[in-house]
Parts: sequence; C-alpha cells; structure tokens
Amino acid sequence: MMDRRDNPSAVVCVLCGEAFTLPDDEVDGNLPRVLLCGHIYCTSCLRSIQCDRVIRCPECEVESTLPEGGVYHLQEDSRIIGLIYTAKMNKMKSLQCDRSKNRRRNKLSSSDGNTENMEQPADPEKIERAVDEALAQAAENRAQLEHIHETLTTGLAEQVKRERARLEVEIKQAADKALHAIQKWRDVQLSQLTKLEAQFSTSQAEVCRVQERMKALEIAMQMAREVRRVPFLGQYCTLDKVLETLKAPVVNQSFNMKCITTGSGMRCVFQSEGYNQSLALSLKVEVSNPKHLSEFPPKGYQPGSSNRKSPWQHAEGSNSNCIPPSRNRLPTPQKQDKGSAGASSPLSRGSSPSPKPRRRSNHSCHSSGSDIGTPDVIIEELLDERQEHALPPTGPELANDKWRIQRIRRNQFSGNKRNVTQWVVVTHVVNPSHFYVRYVAEKRESESLSKKINHFCCRDSCHFTSSDTVETGAMIFVKWKEGLWCRASVVEVLQNGCVEAVKACKVTQLASIRVFFLDYGLTKSIIIQSEEGTTESSLKAVNNHLRKVCEAANVELGHFAPQAIRCSLKDLVPYDLTKGWSKEAQVEFCSVVGSAAVEMRPLGQDRDSLLVDLRKAPMDQSSDVPISVREFLVFIEVARFYSPVTLGRRPLLYYPPVHPKINTELNAVVSHINNPADFYIQLTDNMESLLLSAKLQDFYSATTVAGQDDLNIYCPVIGQACVARYDDKLWYRAQVIGHPGGRKVEVRYVDFGNKKILLVGDLRKIKDEFFALSSMAIHSCLSDVIPLDGETWSDACTNRFISLAHQKLVTIVATAPPGRVPKTEPLPVKLFQSGPNGPLANIAELLVEEELACFKEGPKSKHASNDSAVWDPPLELSSAAEGVDTSEKKTFGEQDEEPLELQPQLKLPVQLKDLKVRVSHVNSPSSFYVQLTQCDSQLKRICELVKQECVLTEPQDVVWKADMHCAAHINGVWERGRICSDVTSGNVAEVIRCDHGNTVKLHVGDLRPLPSSLIGSLALECTLTDIRPAGGRSTWTATACDLISYYLTGASAVMTIKELTEERPVPITLFCSNKMGQFVSIADFLASEGLALRERKPRDAVIQKPKEIDEQSPGSETHTHSSDAEKNHPAPSLIPFPSQSPLVSTLIPPKPARRTIMSAEKVKTQLYQPPELPCLGHIQISVSAIGEDGLIYARTQNAACQLEQLRERIQQSMKTLPRQKPYTWKSVLGCAVIGPDMLWYRGQLLEVLGGHVQVQYVDYGLVENIPVVHVYPMLLCDDVPQLCMPCQVQGINPVGGRWQRDAVALLREVLLSRCVDMQVMELPTDPRQPLTVELFLDGLSLSRILCHHEHASMDRTVSAQEVFGQAVMAPVPFLDDWDIDTEGLRGPEEPMLGPFIYPNLPEEGEQFQVRVKHLWTPNELFLWPLEGTADVEVDGERLEEALTRVNANISSLPRLTNFPHGGPCLAEYSDGKFYRAKLMKFASVEPVTFLVQHVDFGSDDTLPVSKLRQLPAELLRFPSQSLKVRVSGFRAPSVSGQEDVLPYSPGWSVRAAMDMIELLHGSITASVVAREPELTVLLYGEYGELVHLPLVSSGLAELE
Repeated sequence: MMDRRDNPSAVVCVLCGEAFTLPDDEVDGNLPRVLLCGHIYCTSCLRSIQCDRVIRCPECEVESTLPEGGVYHLQEDSRIIGLIYTAKMNKMKSLQCDRSKNRRRNKLSSSDGNTENMEQPADPEKIERAVDEALAQAAENRAQLEHIHETLTTGLAEQVKRERARLEVEIKQAADKALHAIQKWRDVQLSQLTKLEAQFSTSQAEVCRVQERMKALEIAMQMAREVRRVPFLGQYCTLDKVLETLKAPVVNQSFNMKCITTGSGMRCVFQSEGYNQSLALSLKVEVSNPKHLSEFPPKGYQPGSSNRKSPWQHAEGSNSNCIPPSRNRLPTPQKQDKGSAGASSPLSRGSSPSPKPRRRSNHSCHSSGSDIGTPDVIIEELLDERQEHALPPTGPELANDKWRIQRIRRNQFSGNKRNVTQWVVVTHVVNPSHFYVRYVAEKRESESLSKKINHFCCRDSCHFTSSDTVETGAMIFVKWKEGLWCRASVVEVLQNGCVEAVKACKVTQLASIRVFFLDYGLTKSIIIQSEEGTTESSLKAVNNHLRKVCEAANVELGHFAPQAIRCSLKDLVPYDLTKGWSKEAQVEFCSVVGSAAVEMRPLGQDRDSLLVDLRKAPMDQSSDVPISVREFLVFIEVARFYSPVTLGRRPLLYYPPVHPKINTELNAVVSHINNPADFYIQLTDNMESLLLSAKLQDFYSATTVAGQDDLNIYCPVIGQACVARYDDKLWYRAQVIGHPGGRKVEVRYVDFGNKKILLVGDLRKIKDEFFALSSMAIHSCLSDVIPLDGETWSDACTNRFISLAHQKLVTIVATAPPGRVPKTEPLPVKLFQSGPNGPLANIAELLVEEELACFKEGPKSKHASNDSAVWDPPLELSSAAEGVDTSEKKTFGEQDEEPLELQPQLKLPVQLKDLKVRVSHVNSPSSFYVQLTQCDSQLKRICELVKQECVLTEPQDVVWKADMHCAAHINGVWERGRICSDVTSGNVAEVIRCDHGNTVKLHVGDLRPLPSSLIGSLALECTLTDIRPAGGRSTWTATACDLISYYLTGASAVMTIKELTEERPVPITLFCSNKMGQFVSIADFLASEGLALRERKPRDAVIQKPKEIDEQSPGSETHTHSSDAEKNHPAPSLIPFPSQSPLVSTLIPPKPARRTIMSAEKVKTQLYQPPELPCLGHIQISVSAIGEDGLIYARTQNAACQLEQLRERIQQSMKTLPRQKPYTWKSVLGCAVIGPDMLWYRGQLLEVLGGHVQVQYVDYGLVENIPVVHVYPMLLCDDVPQLCMPCQVQGINPVGGRWQRDAVALLREVLLSRCVDMQVMELPTDPRQPLTVELFLDGLSLSRILCHHEHASMDRTVSAQEVFGQAVMAPVPFLDDWDIDTEGLRGPEEPMLGPFIYPNLPEEGEQFQVRVKHLWTPNELFLWPLEGTADVEVDGERLEEALTRVNANISSLPRLTNFPHGGPCLAEYSDGKFYRAKLMKFASVEPVTFLVQHVDFGSDDTLPVSKLRQLPAELLRFPSQSLKVRVSGFRAPSVSGQEDVLPYSPGWSVRAAMDMIELLHGSITASVVAREPELTVLLYGEYGELVHLPLVSSGLAELE
C-alpha cells in the first residue's frame, strides 16, 4: 500500500490493489462503492464482475442486484471518500505553505538587496500611469462579474427547481435503501461474530505457551522415569538439562493471566446528527484498544500463587471431609488447568459421576496415565458423600452402573491413586465391541460377596419348593461349579411342552433356563433334566442347579453392585463392515488380554457400555511402553478405527423382508443380480410398494425444492436407515453399509438389493412412517445348482442369467421354510420364466442345458425335468379328462414338440370349464373380449404370417368398405383387422382389432388387403351372467364400466362358459386372483360394490337341476348351473392352479339354506331447522364451502362458536353405531352421517345413486357421495338450526350462464377457511334459499375480482347506483386522524386511450391481394390487405415516419403505469426500436412481465415494464396493419404420424407449419368467407388454387 502522505488516494481496492481516486475535470474517478452485503470494491472491479445486472460478492458470494443506472448508481462509501478528500486537502495545504514560505524567503532576500534603491524617491508619472491602468482593468473585471452574476442567478433558479423534483424521488429511494442496508448490515455483523475468537490473540498465545511448557515437562518426566529405571540411559541424554526442566519453578508472573479479563475492543456505535435538512446515521463496529472487563482477576486466581490449589491447600481451605493425600507424593502438573471446572469434569455440574470422556489436550496414545488432577477427585468425593446412603441399583441391565463408578473413584482417592486408570480382568468376550471386565481393586469385595452367596445357598430358605415360580428378569443363584454359587438374572424360561419361551413357569415344569451372570457378564443356558418325571425329581433337579433369592439375601446383597462391567473398545469397528466381527477378532482379543490383569482407561460412555482402551504390560522387559489392545487389533488387520456419530437414541431399522412359504408359486420381479447364487427379488403381490414410492417422491422432492436442511445427513453411521437418491433423480429407501472415504458413503437399496457409492449430500433422514413397510428385496439364490468348477460363477453364466431374469416377471418357488434360513444367507428358490399360460421353463435347468452350471446332485434327465415342471397337479384328474386332446394336456416343460396346425379362427375346447384367459379389451360387464392363453402360440404365428405378407408391399388404392378384412399396421406390429364403416373422405379408417377386440383409427396408408387364408379372430366377446345393472337401469353406468375396465384390462383370469351358442357375446363366469392369491368372482365383486344386482332365478329350476345332472354324462357337466352338481361331480380342470382350494370354495359354494327376504323399512325424516339469517348490513363471516353451482356457504362468528359445542354434543350422544337396516330413502330428508374421520355429522339427503347417496353437510355446506352404510335416517340435535347459510353474489352473471370449474376453483382459493367482510343486500323469503350479498377481501369487491378474471360479467339490469353506490361499499377501517398533506405526491394521471382502428375488408366472396405478416398455426395467421391501405397518411405523415420520429425522442415518453387488458402501448422489439402493441396479460409476477402483441405484425413478446412506454395519442389514428384470420377449408389431421408438434397447438406438426410458410411465399389473394364469430377467409395461390391443398395431399392436414 502506498504512503498516504505522498498520494491522497492511497486507500486501495482489496480485489485489484488499485487506489481509489476522486473524479477530476477530465478524468473519471475510481470511486469505492458498497454492495448490499457491505463489502467495498472499486468501480472498475465491479464493472468487470457484473453479469446480467447482478454482482456476486467475491468474498461472501452474496448476490446484489444493480439499480437501473448500473454500477455507477451503486452507493458510494462516504467514509473512504472523506479520507481521500481530507488527504488531498492536507496535501494542498502543505503545498500552499511551501509556496508561501518560498515567497517570504524570496521577499526577504530581495528586500536586503534593494535597500539602497528604496531610499530613493519614486517617480510621480510612473505612479499615475500604473493607477490608470489598474482602474481600466478593474472596470473590465466588474463588467464581467456583473454578467457572470446575472447568469448564475438565472441558472440557480432553474437548478433549484430541477433538483427539487429529482431530490424528492431520490430521498424516498434513499430512505428505502437505508432501511434495506441497515437490515443487511445487521445480518452481516451478526454472522461475523462467529469469528470473534480471532480477536483474543493474546489469550491464545498464552494458552499455546502453557501447552508448550506442559509438553516439555511431560517429555522430561518420561525421560527421567526411563533413566531412573535404567540408569545407564543417562549417558544418552543431557541429564542436567532434564533435571533443570523438572525443577524449573512455575512463575505466575511469567504468564499473562490478565489477558482473559480484557474485552475484544469491538463495539457497535450508532450516531445520528441533525433532523432538519439532513439525517446522518452511522452504524459501525469500532475496534479500539481492548479494555479490562473488570478489575478483578479471574475466579480462583491469586497473584503470587498457583491458579489451582495444591492438595495441601485444599485440605486446609475446604471442609474437613476432604482426606489429604500422602505427604511424600509430589504434586504433578495438571493437564486441565486451561479449562474450566465445568468443562473438565461432568461432576462439576452436579450430576452423578459417569464414565464420560474428559477434555484433554492432544497428546500421544502412549502418554502417561496421570491425566486427571487431584481437585477433580476431591469434588467427586464431596458429591459421593451426598449419596452415600442411597441404595445401589440391581438388575443385569445395570452391569455398568454409575453408583459403582462413584464408589470406585472414592476408593481410588482414599487409596492415593494418581489417575483414573484401573486394573481389570476380562471375564467374558463376545467381540471387541462387547466384553465384560472386573476391577482388580474389588477382589476382596468379590470374595466377600462369594462367601455370602455360598452361605445363603446352604440355607433351606433358598431352596425352591413346588409352589415357587421362575419368571424372566428375576434374580436367582446359579451353581457355577461344585461348591461355588453365583447370582444371575433370568433371561429366558422354557416350559415343558412349549416350543416358545414363556414369561413365568412353575419350577416343577421347568425345561431349561437361560441366565446372565451379573458378576461375570456371561450368558449360559441350563437344561433341567428329571430322571423319573415326578414333582419331587423335578424339584430336586432344579435345586441341583438353581437357588432362589430369599428376602434376607436380597436385602443384604442389594448393597453389592454387579461386578461385571460391559465395555467396548472405543472407535473400533470390524475390518470388513459387511461381515461384522469375525471369529478371528474374538480369538485374537482373548489371546492378547488372556486371564492376567490389564490396564483399562475409560474414554467415554455409549448407552450401557464403557468406551475404553485396554493396555497390557509389555512381553519383554526391554520396553516399558504398554501395548494398546486397540492398536494391536488394528495392526493385525482384524479391526480398524472409526468415529461414528453418537445418536441420542437407538436408530430405527427396517423390518426384514417377508419370505414366501415353501413350495408356493408366487409372481416376482428380479430386481438385482450379482450372480446366480446372489440376487434379489421383489414379490409383485404387494401394491403398497407403489404407494410408498409415490409418497417418497412427493415428500422428499418437495423438501428439496423448498431447500429444507432439517433432513440432511452429515455423518452417516454404518447400519443407519436413510433415503438415498439414485441416478434417475428419484428417492428410495436405503441403508448405509460402508464408508469408502472422500465424503462418500456406500448404501444398499433395501427394496431392490443393489449397492451404490454416493455423496453424503444425496442422503436424507427417513421419516418414521416409511418404516411401516418391510424391506421388499429378498436376498435369494438358485437352488440345486452350483458353478461348473464348484467355486466361482463364470461371467458367461452370470450374463446369461441376467438376460433371462433381470427386471423381468418370473414365478418363484421357495424350497426352504422361512424360519430355517439364517438372516445372513440367501433364500434358495426356483425361478421359472412367466408366460401367459403360467410358468414356462426352469431357469436353472436352462443354465444346465447350456452347460453354464450343473446340478448339485448331478445332471437330471429330460424326463425328470419335465416331471418337475408340473406344479401342484390336481388330485381330481380322472377318466373324465381322457377324451380331451393330448395337446391340451401338455405341460409348459414340453416346449420342443412340433408346432400345432395353423388355426386362424378360434376353436373352443370340449371342456368349457376353468379356462385360463387374458382379458384384452373391456367395454362394459356385458361386452368384453378375452384371449385363451393356450392360443398364444397361434396368435404369434398368425402375426408373423401377416407380417410376411404385408411388410414388403406398398399401399394400394383400395376402396375400403364396412366389414372388409384387412391387415393393419398398429404400433409397429402387423395385425388382423376389420373395417367398421365405409371410408369416404379424410383417409382415416376405423378398424376393429380381430384378435383383441378394441377399435382404433388408422390412416389408409397403414392398411393392406388380408389373404383369405388368414381371415378369422382369436378374441372371444363375453358377458357376465347372473348380474344386471343397479338402480333399475337398462344400461351399465360409466362407473361400473370404468371400474371393471381398470381391474380387468390385461389381467389373467379363469373363465367358465355357461352356455355355448352361436350368439355373441358368450355368457360366462369370470374369476380373478386378488392380493391374497384367492380367486374372486367379478360378478360378486361388482355386486358388493353396489354397481350390479343379482339376477333372480326360479326356485323350481334350482331344485330340479341335480336330478338332471345325475342322468348326464361327465362330459356334459359344464353345461349345467347347479352348485350342488358341481359339488358332487367336480369336473377336472386341465389347467393346474397354484392352490385349488380358493377357487373351488368360490366356484362351488355350499348349498344355501332357506332364506327370508327382509323388506325395506319405511322411514320418514324432516329437514333440520333453517339457519338464522343476519340483518341487512356489514358482518364478519367465515366461508366453509363453495358449491359447484357457485353458492358460497358461510357461518357467522356466533355460528362458529355454536359449531364447537354442537360437535361435542353429537359425539357424546352417539357412543355406538345404530343397527343397519334396509331403508326406503324416498321420504328421508335429514339424516346422520359418519364422515371420513369417523365422526358424526348432520346431513341432508339430496339423491340416491345405487349403493351410494348424495349428502350435504348442513353445518358445513359440503356435498359428498357416501355409501349407504354410513348414512342413517335419524336427526341429531334437531333443536339446533343449521349453522351454515348459502349466499350468492349480487350483480354479476357467470360466463356461459353457469359457473365454470376455473371460477369455482378461484372462489375456493380466495375464500375457503377465510374470514371476510360481507354486506347483506337482500334477505330471501324462504330462509333456506341463498342470501344476496356482496363480499369484500381486504377492501376489494369479489364481484370485481371475478369480472377481472373474466369468470363473470356485471349484470346491466342492476342500476349502477345499487351496485357501485353507497349501498355496496367496503367497510371503512378505522384510521387515526392525521393531518397529512398529499399535495404534490400524486403524479400526472395516465390518459385512457381507445382501441386500435381496423380497416374495412371487401365484401364476402371478393378476392383481394394480401401479405401474410405472421403465422400462428397453418390455419390461423395474421395478414394485411394491400389494396387501399398500404400508404395511409395522417397529417401528411405515414406510420413508418411517425414511429421513426417517436423512437428518436423515446426517452421523453413516460413509462407505462396503467395495464388494462388490450390497452395500447409502445413495446421494444429485439432490434431496440419501439413499435405499436397491445397488452394481452400478465406473464409473471416475479419479475413483473407482460405478454404483448405487436398489432402491426401479429407476433407476441414477453417484456418487462422497463421496455414499455405510453403510446402517443396520434399513433392511434393509423389503422392496425395486421388482422388475425382463420383459414377455412382444412383442419389438423385426426391421426398424425409426426413426432415433432407445435407445443402451443399439439394437433399441428412442425412440418405442417414449415410447409405452410413455404406455400405462403409469393402472390397470395384472399376472400372473406365469414365475419362471425371470427374472421374466416380462403387463401389462393398465384394461379388461383387453394393454398392448403398440398398439405391435405401429403397427409399433414385433412379437409373440413
């Protein structure tokens, strides 16, 4: 930085290093300017980093939006400018002083040299001449000054007037900017407080000095101990220097302890000066010399003494309960002096001692154990004595109890131990993260405890009797070995004859028991074996192993805490996280700790485990450094270090996947494959997975867009459940399984099985509700196959397996029961390729046949393979099926036989029962089409033959008539079709698909003649029998058709033909499988939904049917309808089902008993009392509902209060559900309704709709269709009138005569659940009729809002005074009576301009020359007539000249301030010039943009307000030079094969628009066809032909 004395602009920019400069007369200055974030940079830098009127701060990256003037209109930093100006003035003053000194020096020198000349008398003539010349010059100067004065006076008046107007605007803007800047300044300064620690450099330096001194002292102490142990080591070190370091006293004056009493020197200062002509506000953070916060030293500090008392000072200065340590122990340096007492020990907060890690300085893992100071121990002892008489806890879960740790620490202090490390013995090891230890110091206590237990066990009172019971959680005595008893806690109890564990059991019925030894940490199972089986023998067997704890033993042993402490090696995880702790890790851990005592250092606590490190004494005597067990396990690579996040509670885990039952066929999808022995499947019978996926996307996509950070995961833990984003940007449930490093994490998607390494930013916390569904990916393996080499799967085999099964629907059969497979092992399954007829081929056998794998028990024969392919053959197959064609008896394993003979026409089998079909198309329950799955091979062959016949042929000129057979190209496949009606024009034919049943529209170019040998159909039209439409209708409702189409289209089903005739549709019964795998009758399903009714049959026919069937042959059984016959003589099904029992139970119901028809009960109810109407005038109401007819249902404030009381009264009165009976609803008006929230509401019956009724909630206004089972013909609280009243808005008519959906949606958006002002205009004669009202939202009339959005229009029949007069005025809010002078605040009002002028066109049928200005679609465009309108002049000026003149002075035109729809304006085009336009609509609100249409060209543009100007009135006199017309004679094609379409008009393709543009070049004439409802013309080319004909011939359009 330059010296400020040499350069007045020495303050430099932190970004470029250039100095700030003030502007001179001819040079622009480089001024400092302030961004919104508060940072300051020079003008040059800001100009270089601006982008799209936005500057991102280089330091804090906060974006600042530039004002309209750009960088030069940013606020300048007055403080820096003042410094530069002051420096400049000081320099000028110094220069003036130097010049005055030089002049004085020269004057003195000249006076000394000319002393002699001054003594001579002056010449009078010379004096006269000099005075005359001076007076003449003075006269000229005076004249010039008078001229300058006059000019300045006149200019000053103009300047004041001009600047006053400018400053009024700038003052307002400056005030707004000041408020914004203050807010920004506050936020920035508060964020800077996070860096406050850097201000205390002195304190940090002192802390570092103390740490260095402590470190040097520790090194010296360690060296001294080594020299003391091995004296000859003294020759390898400078012993004198070590001793000097050890003896060097701690001089308190050498440490600046007062540094922590000083402040930061920073303070926030607010200054304000003047309130008349100027207001100078100053908010700044000043940095001054740090001052002491108080004159007292820090707590506990005394000059001339140590900050922490020595043990002797503690003994003298505190109460006498503190036991002084031994006198010959030297005080050791404390490592925690720099921390406060509260930070160094959790006990200082008054809590009970716990094994939590203490704060410590960074030092080596091999440092000495003397880390904890004596004062901490004294504090612990004082706290222990407060709880000395508290009873210790009991129970196995409190093996790591805090009471014992308190007692251990007190004993350690009283025993003069120097540190908190203890010697322990490891008693039991599960893994390095789960083991138990016992303190060596408690050996005597343990021996005393053992003696007491053995003493109690010898008493008779501790023997079990036949009346005693053993329950889980109880404490008992267990024989450890002969003559040694130990106490234990019961973990699990097994009773004789029970497989599952029980909570309590009689001792005489005890089979085995599992106990946990409180003093060893070991869990052991004890089997009670009784030789004779009698009560006495059972009791004797129990007492041989167990003893009960009597009351006396329980009281006396209750003071002994559990001896076994559960521990875990801190920060240690398995070496392979996916496999967990290995057996090798357990063995190595046991071998290194052995049975000898080891040193344990507590490092923290994790729930019920102490986090510790064990240190074992060195094996050889040459080293005194103990061996860390943690480091040893990491060194031998059975574990590794990791620091997981300590969660506040145990994290939730996913439920394990539900394994399928053994030998049960299920449909599944293979979601992920590693190899044939490691893949994952998803069962397809769970539809909740689709709902879960949708909920996941909705919730987590919304939080991502909203920018919420409360679900982010920053430190994922192994095993943690989460939600992870995949490559498709969707969210899925996952689980963390690894940490590869680099802020990445490895997860496994629990619903798919695949693994992926992601960034931590792609993880989110999972909500508890997403745990409800268990994991859907089932880990599986192919059963009965192994790799060819017996060890590893080849890539060829894995790739082949992927091609066969990955992401495909398969049929699986589990070969092992769910409970027998370990959780870590895959489930062995058989996979079968799924086909329309069921399972096709065993994938394992395919791999074996292709020599990619082999069977575990050797290769199987083909015969065996085919036998295994038959699943669950029905046992009822008998001679009744022998006459059936053998081709229908084939199993899906026999795929290599000769193909069947071609059958173009469907031939039904002899057996018409239980046919497996696939529903291809559904019109209604009385007309739908099915395909027999056994004909799939025929359908495939027919499609191939049709393709061979037609794929190479060209379109032929065929006149297509109705019922002609054809070959149709549909979705890239050639199929058989039949023409539905004659093709007359448009080249579009309606074709029915012969093999599917649905109808499609195709271009005639996609049709070919069909050979006669291929004519036929494989789709069978069917109808459901035994049902009819509900509600007495003759046709099916749209609801019934939609429901059956939704469930049946594409579904596999089982069909039984009731009667085979030549008529179509064929009457059948149809069964489909539900989610539980049971077959459900579709007819029963429609009847249960209330969409169909059962057909009634004569009783005599039902009774006589069994007699007829007894005489029939088995082959004719399928033509009967008797359920008894089907039950007594079941016909064998040729198609095996996974489970026959659900189907048989549905198809063959039991014989019905005599039933009685319950007649409907006639009930009549009245309406609820009408609502209480308010008086005329203004009231406050809350809107509860908006009807589809536009009625507004509202409640007064009094009614809202009554509603709460009414709800409580209704719920208290309706405790149980009334008995449901059939009612006649014709006379029911008022009713009681059970709402979706299972609460009772009052309702009014509007209409009966089959199994549903239409009900209106009288207290809310809502209308719903509700099943009849939720409606009861009774009145609730009929003494209370309706609390909701209907209202209608006065003076407006809806567009089209009724309220449209958009209008109703707008009303619901602005009114629902909102309190608004309402003025009651007219009360109805009938209190149930709607009120005529006017609503106001924040002072705005609802009528005007609806009219503004073009949903309604004002009713002209209503007088203007009634609508807009004093009768309809918003309530005037109360305002303070302020005397506000508004003079000069309102600007000039913008003049209201009329619409543009359009020219008159020639008469209809007359042709005229036109020029196309703009094309919207091929049949909608903008044109301009050339005859008589080309050169229109107004006041001798053409439109082009007027626009040129206006653009030359565009800066003088004001901006647009009023934005009416269709309002004229000037809009800037992309060439920078302004053209005439009109406003169409608001395009966006943030930023504010408008859609405008250039009236002289027809094009649209979206522009901000800055590019709009007020239109001069004289430009409206020119007619508009573009007219929007519709071209008649053609329209968009109904079937388009083009992929690229116009986004704003999808019916037209881009190619059609481009071709139309080409056709419109050249000489175009037009003739008017119609003027209403829109201007319609015909366009002709240069030779008089219609322009659109080439589009029609090319198929891009069709004739109207």
